[in-house]
Amino acid sequence: MSLTTALNIAQSALLATSKRTSVVSQNITNAGNADYARRTAVLASTDGGVRVAEVRRATNEALFRQNLRASSDWQGQQRLLSGLDSLATAVNGTDNASSPTTALANLRDALQLYSATPSSSNLAEGAIDAARQLVRSLNDGSDAIQSVRTSADIEIRTAVSDINTLLADFEAANRQVISATSTGRDPNSFIDQRNAILSEIAQYMPISTYTRGSDDMVIMTGDGATLFETVPRAVTFEPTASFGPGMTGNSVYVDGVPITAADQAAGEISGTLGALVKLRDDVAVTMQTQIDEIARGAILAFAEVDQTGGGAPALAGLFTWSGGPDLPTDGVVTQGLAAMITVNPAFDSEQGGDPVLLRDGGANGTDYLANTSGGASFATLLIGYADRIDEPVVFDSAAGIAANVSLADFGANAIGWIEGLRQQSSGAEVNASAMMVRSAEALSNETGVNVDTEMSLLLDLEHSYEASARIISTVDRMMAALLELV
Repeated sequence: MSLTTALNIAQSALLATSKRTSVVSQNITNAGNADYARRTAVLASTDGGVRVAEVRRATNEALFRQNLRASSDWQGQQRLLSGLDSLATAVNGTDNASSPTTALANLRDALQLYSATPSSSNLAEGAIDAARQLVRSLNDGSDAIQSVRTSADIEIRTAVSDINTLLADFEAANRQVISATSTGRDPNSFIDQRNAILSEIAQYMPISTYTRGSDDMVIMTGDGATLFETVPRAVTFEPTASFGPGMTGNSVYVDGVPITAADQAAGEISGTLGALVKLRDDVAVTMQTQIDEIARGAILAFAEVDQTGGGAPALAGLFTWSGGPDLPTDGVVTQGLAAMITVNPAFDSEQGGDPVLLRDGGANGTDYLANTSGGASFATLLIGYADRIDEPVVFDSAAGIAANVSLADFGANAIGWIEGLRQQSSGAEVNASAMMVRSAEALSNETGVNVDTEMSLLLDLEHSYEASARIISTVDRMMAALLELV
Protein backbone atom coordinates (compact mmCIF):
# COMPACT_ATOMS: atom_id res chain seq x y z
CA MET A 1 0.00 0.00 0.00
CA SER A 2 1.39 3.40 -0.93
CA LEU A 3 1.63 6.25 1.54
CA THR A 4 -0.87 8.21 -0.53
CA THR A 5 -3.41 5.38 -0.39
CA ALA A 6 -2.96 5.04 3.36
CA LEU A 7 -3.42 8.78 3.77
CA ASN A 8 -6.63 8.74 1.69
CA ILE A 9 -8.03 5.85 3.71
CA ALA A 10 -7.27 7.63 6.99
CA GLN A 11 -8.81 10.88 5.76
CA SER A 12 -12.00 9.16 4.59
CA ALA A 13 -12.21 7.40 7.96
CA LEU A 14 -11.90 10.75 9.73
CA LEU A 15 -14.69 12.26 7.60
CA ALA A 16 -16.94 9.25 8.22
CA THR A 17 -16.20 9.33 11.95
CA SER A 18 -17.01 13.04 12.03
CA LYS A 19 -20.38 12.43 10.35
CA ARG A 20 -21.19 9.51 12.61
CA THR A 21 -20.24 11.59 15.67
CA SER A 22 -22.60 14.31 14.49
CA VAL A 23 -25.40 11.78 14.13
CA VAL A 24 -24.77 10.33 17.61
CA SER A 25 -24.66 13.83 19.09
CA GLN A 26 -28.00 14.58 17.44
CA ASN A 27 -29.44 11.42 18.95
CA ILE A 28 -28.26 12.36 22.43
CA THR A 29 -29.60 15.91 22.07
CA ASN A 30 -33.06 14.56 21.17
CA ALA A 31 -33.12 11.76 23.74
CA GLY A 32 -36.06 13.43 25.53
CA ASN A 33 -38.03 14.18 22.36
CA ALA A 34 -40.86 11.66 22.02
CA ASP A 35 -41.34 12.57 18.36
CA TYR A 36 -37.72 11.90 17.43
CA ALA A 37 -36.61 8.58 15.93
CA ARG A 38 -33.03 7.42 16.39
CA ARG A 39 -30.66 7.97 13.45
CA THR A 40 -27.96 5.57 12.34
CA ALA A 41 -25.12 6.44 9.93
CA VAL A 42 -24.78 3.63 7.41
CA LEU A 43 -21.23 3.12 6.07
CA ALA A 44 -20.23 2.01 2.58
CA SER A 45 -16.80 0.93 1.29
CA THR A 46 -15.12 2.92 -1.49
CA ASP A 47 -11.93 2.56 -3.49
CA GLY A 48 -10.36 5.16 -1.29
CA GLY A 49 -11.65 3.94 2.08
CA VAL A 50 -15.13 4.42 3.58
CA ARG A 51 -17.96 6.90 3.50
CA VAL A 52 -21.37 7.50 5.12
CA ALA A 53 -23.81 6.26 2.48
CA GLU A 54 -26.97 7.40 4.27
CA VAL A 55 -28.40 8.41 7.63
CA ARG A 56 -31.11 5.88 8.34
CA ARG A 57 -34.08 6.64 10.60
CA ALA A 58 -35.20 3.89 12.98
CA THR A 59 -38.79 2.87 12.23
CA ASN A 60 -41.39 0.21 12.92
CA GLU A 61 -44.55 0.92 10.96
CA ALA A 62 -46.63 -1.78 12.67
CA LEU A 63 -45.84 -0.45 16.15
CA PHE A 64 -46.38 3.13 15.02
CA ARG A 65 -49.85 2.30 13.66
CA GLN A 66 -50.68 0.41 16.82
CA ASN A 67 -49.57 3.38 18.90
CA LEU A 68 -51.78 5.73 16.84
CA ARG A 69 -54.79 3.50 17.46
CA ALA A 70 -54.01 3.15 21.16
CA SER A 71 -53.77 6.92 21.45
CA SER A 72 -57.16 7.34 19.76
CA ASP A 73 -58.77 4.77 22.04
CA TRP A 74 -57.33 6.29 25.20
CA GLN A 75 -58.26 9.86 24.28
CA GLY A 76 -61.79 8.79 23.43
CA GLN A 77 -62.33 6.79 26.62
CA GLN A 78 -60.75 9.49 28.77
CA ARG A 79 -63.02 12.19 27.31
CA LEU A 80 -66.10 9.99 27.52
CA LEU A 81 -65.40 9.12 31.15
CA SER A 82 -64.88 12.75 32.13
CA GLY A 83 -68.10 13.66 30.30
CA LEU A 84 -70.05 10.92 32.07
CA ASP A 85 -68.70 12.10 35.42
CA SER A 86 -69.67 15.70 34.68
CA LEU A 87 -73.12 14.71 33.43
CA ALA A 88 -73.86 12.47 36.41
CA THR A 89 -72.76 15.17 38.85
CA ALA A 90 -74.67 17.94 37.04
CA VAL A 91 -77.94 15.98 37.05
CA ASN A 92 -77.72 13.89 40.21
CA GLY A 93 -75.24 15.83 42.36
CA THR A 94 -72.47 14.42 44.50
CA ASP A 95 -73.45 10.96 45.77
CA ASN A 96 -76.83 11.47 44.03
CA ALA A 97 -77.82 13.97 46.72
CA SER A 98 -79.75 16.22 44.35
CA SER A 99 -81.05 13.57 41.95
CA PRO A 100 -84.74 13.31 41.05
CA THR A 101 -84.68 9.83 42.61
CA THR A 102 -83.53 11.23 45.98
CA ALA A 103 -86.09 14.04 45.76
CA LEU A 104 -88.83 11.50 44.97
CA ALA A 105 -87.83 9.42 48.00
CA ASN A 106 -87.94 12.54 50.18
CA LEU A 107 -91.43 13.32 48.87
CA ARG A 108 -92.63 9.84 49.69
CA ASP A 109 -91.23 10.18 53.22
CA ALA A 110 -92.96 13.55 53.59
CA LEU A 111 -96.26 12.02 52.43
CA GLN A 112 -95.94 9.21 54.96
CA LEU A 113 -95.35 11.71 57.76
CA TYR A 114 -98.29 13.81 56.61
CA SER A 115 -100.57 10.77 56.34
CA ALA A 116 -99.76 9.89 59.96
CA THR A 117 -100.94 13.35 61.11
CA PRO A 118 -103.17 14.71 58.33
CA SER A 119 -104.35 17.63 60.47
CA SER A 120 -100.86 19.17 60.64
CA SER A 121 -100.49 22.23 58.42
CA ASN A 122 -96.71 22.11 58.96
CA LEU A 123 -96.52 18.57 57.59
CA ALA A 124 -98.72 19.62 54.66
CA GLU A 125 -96.31 22.44 53.90
CA GLY A 126 -93.39 20.00 54.30
CA ALA A 127 -94.91 17.71 51.65
CA ILE A 128 -95.39 20.63 49.26
CA ASP A 129 -91.80 21.73 49.85
CA ALA A 130 -90.63 18.19 49.02
CA ALA A 131 -92.67 18.45 45.80
CA ARG A 132 -90.93 21.74 44.99
CA GLN A 133 -87.56 20.02 45.48
CA LEU A 134 -88.53 17.26 43.02
CA VAL A 135 -89.59 19.87 40.45
CA ARG A 136 -86.36 21.81 40.94
CA SER A 137 -84.32 18.62 40.54
CA LEU A 138 -86.10 17.78 37.28
CA ASN A 139 -85.97 21.34 35.93
CA ASP A 140 -82.29 21.78 36.84
CA GLY A 141 -81.43 18.31 35.55
CA SER A 142 -82.98 19.08 32.17
CA ASP A 143 -81.11 22.40 31.97
CA ALA A 144 -77.85 20.69 32.95
CA ILE A 145 -78.25 18.01 30.27
CA GLN A 146 -78.82 20.56 27.52
CA SER A 147 -75.88 22.60 28.83
CA VAL A 148 -73.65 19.53 28.58
CA ARG A 149 -74.86 18.98 25.02
CA THR A 150 -74.12 22.59 24.10
CA SER A 151 -70.65 22.38 25.65
CA ALA A 152 -69.93 19.15 23.75
CA ASP A 153 -71.04 20.83 20.53
CA ILE A 154 -68.65 23.72 21.16
CA GLU A 155 -65.82 21.24 21.78
CA ILE A 156 -66.64 19.49 18.51
CA ARG A 157 -66.37 22.81 16.67
CA THR A 158 -62.99 23.48 18.28
CA ALA A 159 -61.78 19.96 17.50
CA VAL A 160 -62.76 20.30 13.83
CA SER A 161 -60.87 23.61 13.63
CA ASP A 162 -57.82 21.96 15.21
CA ILE A 163 -57.98 19.04 12.78
CA ASN A 164 -58.06 21.36 9.77
CA THR A 165 -55.05 23.24 11.13
CA LEU A 166 -53.17 19.99 11.70
CA LEU A 167 -53.98 18.79 8.19
CA ALA A 168 -52.58 22.03 6.75
CA ASP A 169 -49.40 21.52 8.80
CA PHE A 170 -49.28 17.90 7.64
CA GLU A 171 -49.48 18.99 4.01
CA ALA A 172 -46.45 21.26 4.47
CA ALA A 173 -44.44 18.53 6.21
CA ASN A 174 -45.46 15.93 3.63
CA ARG A 175 -44.29 18.18 0.80
CA GLN A 176 -40.94 18.60 2.53
CA VAL A 177 -40.59 14.82 2.82
CA ILE A 178 -41.42 14.29 -0.85
CA SER A 179 -39.04 17.05 -1.95
CA ALA A 180 -36.16 15.79 0.19
CA THR A 181 -36.69 12.18 -0.88
CA SER A 182 -36.91 13.09 -4.55
CA THR A 183 -33.73 15.17 -4.51
CA GLY A 184 -31.65 12.81 -2.39
CA ARG A 185 -31.60 15.05 0.68
CA ASP A 186 -32.13 13.83 4.24
CA PRO A 187 -35.94 13.73 4.88
CA ASN A 188 -35.76 12.33 8.42
CA SER A 189 -36.49 15.53 10.36
CA PHE A 190 -39.54 16.15 8.17
CA ILE A 191 -40.71 12.57 8.68
CA ASP A 192 -40.44 13.11 12.45
CA GLN A 193 -42.49 16.27 12.09
CA ARG A 194 -45.08 14.50 9.95
CA ASN A 195 -45.43 11.63 12.41
CA ALA A 196 -45.83 14.05 15.31
CA ILE A 197 -48.74 15.68 13.47
CA LEU A 198 -50.26 12.24 12.82
CA SER A 199 -50.13 11.53 16.55
CA GLU A 200 -52.06 14.74 17.25
CA ILE A 201 -54.70 13.99 14.62
CA ALA A 202 -55.13 10.48 16.06
CA GLN A 203 -56.14 12.00 19.38
CA TYR A 204 -59.27 13.37 17.71
CA MET A 205 -60.21 10.38 15.54
CA PRO A 206 -58.88 6.93 14.65
CA ILE A 207 -56.83 7.05 11.46
CA SER A 208 -54.85 4.76 9.18
CA THR A 209 -52.08 5.65 6.73
CA TYR A 210 -50.17 4.27 3.78
CA THR A 211 -47.24 5.63 1.79
CA ARG A 212 -46.71 5.93 -1.94
CA GLY A 213 -43.76 6.87 -4.13
CA SER A 214 -41.27 9.42 -2.78
CA ASP A 215 -42.63 8.62 0.72
CA ASP A 216 -45.87 10.50 -0.01
CA MET A 217 -48.44 9.64 2.69
CA VAL A 218 -52.23 9.23 2.54
CA ILE A 219 -54.43 9.46 5.64
CA MET A 220 -57.76 7.64 6.02
CA THR A 221 -60.30 7.90 8.82
CA GLY A 222 -61.24 4.82 10.80
CA ASP A 223 -64.39 4.56 8.65
CA GLY A 224 -62.35 4.57 5.45
CA ALA A 225 -62.98 8.17 4.35
CA THR A 226 -59.98 9.92 2.80
CA LEU A 227 -58.70 12.61 5.14
CA PHE A 228 -55.57 13.57 3.23
CA GLU A 229 -54.35 12.67 -0.24
CA THR A 230 -51.91 15.18 -1.76
CA VAL A 231 -54.05 17.92 -0.24
CA PRO A 232 -56.22 17.94 2.90
CA ARG A 233 -59.89 17.08 2.62
CA ALA A 234 -62.23 19.65 4.15
CA VAL A 235 -63.45 18.69 7.63
CA THR A 236 -66.67 20.61 8.23
CA PHE A 237 -69.15 21.00 11.05
CA GLU A 238 -72.13 23.29 11.59
CA PRO A 239 -72.45 24.06 15.33
CA THR A 240 -75.78 24.47 17.09
CA ALA A 241 -76.20 27.67 19.12
CA SER A 242 -78.06 25.95 21.96
CA PHE A 243 -79.82 22.67 22.56
CA GLY A 244 -83.27 21.84 23.76
CA PRO A 245 -84.92 18.46 24.43
CA GLY A 246 -85.51 16.57 21.21
CA MET A 247 -82.98 18.54 19.17
CA THR A 248 -80.44 16.58 17.12
CA GLY A 249 -76.84 17.71 16.79
CA ASN A 250 -75.11 18.01 13.43
CA SER A 251 -72.59 15.50 12.13
CA VAL A 252 -68.94 16.09 11.33
CA TYR A 253 -68.19 15.71 7.63
CA VAL A 254 -65.00 14.89 5.74
CA ASP A 255 -65.30 16.07 2.16
CA GLY A 256 -69.08 15.91 2.53
CA VAL A 257 -69.16 12.41 4.03
CA PRO A 258 -70.43 12.09 7.65
CA ILE A 259 -67.86 10.42 9.87
CA THR A 260 -69.36 10.63 13.36
CA ALA A 261 -72.09 8.45 14.84
CA ALA A 262 -73.46 8.08 18.35
CA ASP A 263 -74.51 4.42 18.21
CA GLN A 264 -71.16 2.91 19.22
CA ALA A 265 -70.98 1.11 22.55
CA ALA A 266 -69.32 3.15 25.30
CA GLY A 267 -66.39 0.73 25.51
CA GLU A 268 -65.71 1.03 21.76
CA ILE A 269 -65.40 4.81 21.55
CA SER A 270 -62.16 5.99 19.95
CA GLY A 271 -60.98 9.56 19.57
CA THR A 272 -62.16 12.75 21.22
CA LEU A 273 -64.67 13.47 18.45
CA GLY A 274 -66.34 10.09 18.91
CA ALA A 275 -66.62 10.65 22.67
CA LEU A 276 -68.13 14.11 22.25
CA VAL A 277 -70.73 12.91 19.74
CA LYS A 278 -71.57 9.95 22.00
CA LEU A 279 -72.14 12.32 24.91
CA ARG A 280 -74.11 14.87 22.91
CA ASP A 281 -76.37 12.62 20.85
CA ASP A 282 -76.70 9.40 22.84
CA VAL A 283 -75.89 9.54 26.54
CA ALA A 284 -77.34 12.99 27.20
CA VAL A 285 -80.40 12.32 25.02
CA THR A 286 -81.14 9.06 26.83
CA MET A 287 -80.66 10.72 30.20
CA GLN A 288 -83.09 13.47 29.16
CA THR A 289 -85.63 10.81 28.23
CA GLN A 290 -85.20 9.21 31.64
CA ILE A 291 -85.89 12.37 33.63
CA ASP A 292 -88.75 13.26 31.26
CA GLU A 293 -90.26 9.87 32.10
CA ILE A 294 -89.71 10.46 35.83
CA ALA A 295 -91.59 13.75 35.43
CA ARG A 296 -94.43 11.97 33.59
CA GLY A 297 -94.55 9.30 36.27
CA ALA A 298 -94.77 11.96 38.99
CA ILE A 299 -97.63 13.77 37.21
CA LEU A 300 -99.51 10.48 36.80
CA ALA A 301 -98.86 9.34 40.38
CA PHE A 302 -100.34 12.53 41.83
CA ALA A 303 -103.16 12.99 39.34
CA GLU A 304 -106.66 13.66 40.67
CA VAL A 305 -109.36 11.19 39.66
CA ASP A 306 -113.11 11.64 39.44
CA GLN A 307 -114.59 10.77 42.85
CA THR A 308 -118.22 10.71 41.65
CA GLY A 309 -117.95 7.70 39.38
CA GLY A 310 -119.06 9.82 36.46
CA GLY A 311 -116.13 8.81 34.30
CA ALA A 312 -114.46 12.20 34.05
CA PRO A 313 -110.80 11.92 32.97
CA ALA A 314 -107.99 12.04 35.48
CA LEU A 315 -106.40 15.49 35.62
CA ALA A 316 -103.10 16.89 36.82
CA GLY A 317 -102.99 17.21 40.60
CA LEU A 318 -99.96 18.12 42.68
CA PHE A 319 -97.78 18.30 39.57
CA THR A 320 -98.79 19.90 36.30
CA TRP A 321 -97.16 20.95 33.04
CA SER A 322 -97.65 23.17 30.02
CA GLY A 323 -100.30 20.80 28.66
CA GLY A 324 -102.18 20.59 31.96
CA PRO A 325 -104.62 19.91 33.42
CA ASP A 326 -104.66 17.07 30.87
CA LEU A 327 -102.18 14.29 31.59
CA PRO A 328 -99.25 13.38 29.31
CA THR A 329 -99.81 10.47 26.93
CA ASP A 330 -99.49 7.06 28.57
CA GLY A 331 -96.44 4.95 27.74
CA VAL A 332 -94.78 7.55 25.52
CA VAL A 333 -92.17 10.11 26.51
CA THR A 334 -93.11 13.76 26.25
CA GLN A 335 -89.85 15.39 25.22
CA GLY A 336 -88.79 18.16 27.56
CA LEU A 337 -91.39 17.30 30.20
CA ALA A 338 -88.76 17.52 32.97
CA ALA A 339 -88.24 21.16 32.03
CA MET A 340 -92.01 21.86 31.91
CA ILE A 341 -93.16 20.20 35.12
CA THR A 342 -94.23 22.52 37.94
CA VAL A 343 -95.99 22.31 41.27
CA ASN A 344 -99.68 23.02 40.69
CA PRO A 345 -100.34 26.59 41.88
CA ALA A 346 -103.56 25.37 43.52
CA PHE A 347 -101.44 23.39 46.01
CA ASP A 348 -98.51 25.78 46.39
CA SER A 349 -98.73 28.28 49.24
CA GLU A 350 -95.97 30.34 47.65
CA GLN A 351 -98.29 30.87 44.68
CA GLY A 352 -101.41 31.49 46.77
CA GLY A 353 -102.55 27.86 46.82
CA ASP A 354 -103.71 25.62 49.66
CA PRO A 355 -101.45 22.67 50.65
CA VAL A 356 -104.43 20.97 52.30
CA LEU A 357 -105.73 20.11 48.82
CA LEU A 358 -103.07 17.40 48.82
CA ARG A 359 -105.01 15.72 51.64
CA ASP A 360 -108.53 16.48 50.46
CA GLY A 361 -108.38 16.69 46.66
CA GLY A 362 -110.61 19.00 44.64
CA ALA A 363 -108.03 21.13 42.87
CA ASN A 364 -109.92 20.39 39.62
CA GLY A 365 -113.40 20.95 41.04
CA THR A 366 -115.83 19.30 43.39
CA ASP A 367 -116.02 16.11 41.29
CA TYR A 368 -112.41 15.49 42.32
CA LEU A 369 -112.92 16.20 46.03
CA ALA A 370 -112.18 13.06 48.07
CA ASN A 371 -112.56 14.40 51.63
CA THR A 372 -116.20 15.41 51.22
CA SER A 373 -116.79 15.52 54.98
CA GLY A 374 -113.80 17.78 55.59
CA GLY A 375 -112.41 15.48 58.27
CA ALA A 376 -109.03 16.59 59.63
CA SER A 377 -107.86 12.97 59.99
CA PHE A 378 -108.63 11.99 56.38
CA ALA A 379 -105.52 10.27 54.99
CA THR A 380 -106.81 8.05 52.17
CA LEU A 381 -105.46 10.23 49.35
CA LEU A 382 -102.08 10.70 51.02
CA ILE A 383 -101.64 6.98 51.51
CA GLY A 384 -102.76 6.38 47.92
CA TYR A 385 -100.24 8.85 46.54
CA ALA A 386 -97.39 7.15 48.42
CA ASP A 387 -98.58 3.76 47.17
CA ARG A 388 -98.71 4.95 43.54
CA ILE A 389 -95.00 5.76 43.66
CA ASP A 390 -94.43 2.01 44.11
CA GLU A 391 -96.97 0.82 41.54
CA PRO A 392 -95.83 -0.37 38.07
CA VAL A 393 -95.98 2.15 35.24
CA VAL A 394 -95.41 1.61 31.51
CA PHE A 395 -92.39 3.74 30.59
CA ASP A 396 -91.04 4.49 27.11
CA SER A 397 -88.37 1.98 26.05
CA ALA A 398 -86.34 4.88 24.62
CA ALA A 399 -85.20 5.51 28.20
CA GLY A 400 -82.94 2.50 27.88
CA ILE A 401 -84.01 0.82 31.13
CA ALA A 402 -86.80 -1.48 32.36
CA ALA A 403 -90.11 -0.23 30.94
CA ASN A 404 -92.70 -1.77 33.31
CA VAL A 405 -91.59 -0.88 36.83
CA SER A 406 -92.61 1.48 39.59
CA LEU A 407 -91.69 5.15 39.50
CA ALA A 408 -89.34 4.62 42.47
CA ASP A 409 -87.61 1.69 40.76
CA PHE A 410 -87.39 3.57 37.47
CA GLY A 411 -85.59 6.43 39.22
CA ALA A 412 -83.18 4.00 40.88
CA ASN A 413 -82.59 2.27 37.53
CA ALA A 414 -81.81 5.64 35.93
CA ILE A 415 -79.03 6.19 38.47
CA GLY A 416 -77.82 2.63 37.93
CA TRP A 417 -77.78 3.20 34.18
CA ILE A 418 -75.42 6.19 34.26
CA GLU A 419 -73.29 4.51 36.93
CA GLY A 420 -73.07 1.39 34.76
CA LEU A 421 -71.89 3.49 31.82
CA ARG A 422 -69.29 5.17 34.01
CA GLN A 423 -68.03 1.81 35.22
CA GLN A 424 -67.88 0.44 31.67
CA SER A 425 -66.05 3.51 30.40
CA SER A 426 -63.70 3.51 33.39
CA GLY A 427 -62.70 -0.09 32.67
CA ALA A 428 -62.23 0.69 28.99
CA GLU A 429 -60.15 3.77 29.87
CA VAL A 430 -57.86 1.71 32.10
CA ASN A 431 -57.39 -0.90 29.37
CA ALA A 432 -56.81 1.76 26.71
CA SER A 433 -54.31 3.55 28.93
CA ALA A 434 -52.39 0.34 29.55
CA MET A 435 -52.36 -0.47 25.84
CA MET A 436 -51.14 3.01 24.98
CA VAL A 437 -48.33 2.81 27.54
CA ARG A 438 -47.25 -0.62 26.31
CA SER A 439 -47.35 0.33 22.64
CA ALA A 440 -45.48 3.57 23.34
CA GLU A 441 -42.81 1.66 25.27
CA ALA A 442 -42.49 -0.93 22.50
CA LEU A 443 -42.19 1.80 19.88
CA SER A 444 -39.66 3.67 22.00
CA ASN A 445 -37.59 0.52 22.41
CA GLU A 446 -37.52 0.14 18.63
CA THR A 447 -37.05 3.75 17.56
CA GLY A 448 -36.15 5.78 20.63
CA VAL A 449 -32.76 6.92 21.83
CA ASN A 450 -30.91 5.06 24.60
CA VAL A 451 -28.37 7.52 25.99
CA ASP A 452 -26.16 4.74 27.41
CA THR A 453 -25.95 3.07 24.01
CA GLU A 454 -25.18 6.38 22.29
CA MET A 455 -22.47 7.28 24.82
CA SER A 456 -20.86 3.87 24.33
CA LEU A 457 -20.94 4.39 20.56
CA LEU A 458 -19.48 7.85 21.01
CA LEU A 459 -16.56 6.31 22.92
CA ASP A 460 -15.99 3.82 20.07
CA LEU A 461 -15.99 6.68 17.59
CA GLU A 462 -13.42 8.51 19.69
CA HIS A 463 -11.14 5.47 19.48
CA SER A 464 -11.70 5.27 15.73
CA TYR A 465 -10.83 8.94 15.40
CA GLU A 466 -7.65 8.41 17.40
CA ALA A 467 -6.65 5.45 15.20
CA SER A 468 -7.16 7.45 12.01
CA ALA A 469 -5.25 10.35 13.47
CA ARG A 470 -2.33 8.06 14.35
CA ILE A 471 -2.27 6.70 10.79
CA ILE A 472 -2.14 10.24 9.40
CA SER A 473 0.59 11.15 11.88
CA THR A 474 2.61 8.04 10.96
CA VAL A 475 2.23 8.71 7.23
CA ASP A 476 3.27 12.30 7.81
CA ARG A 477 6.46 11.18 9.60
CA MET A 478 7.24 8.64 6.89
CA MET A 479 6.79 11.20 4.13
CA ALA A 480 8.97 13.67 6.04
CA ALA A 481 11.68 11.02 6.35
CA LEU A 482 11.40 10.24 2.66
CA LEU A 483 11.83 13.90 1.78
CA GLU A 484 14.90 14.15 3.99
CA LEU A 485 16.46 11.20 2.15
CA VAL A 486 15.79 12.88 -1.15
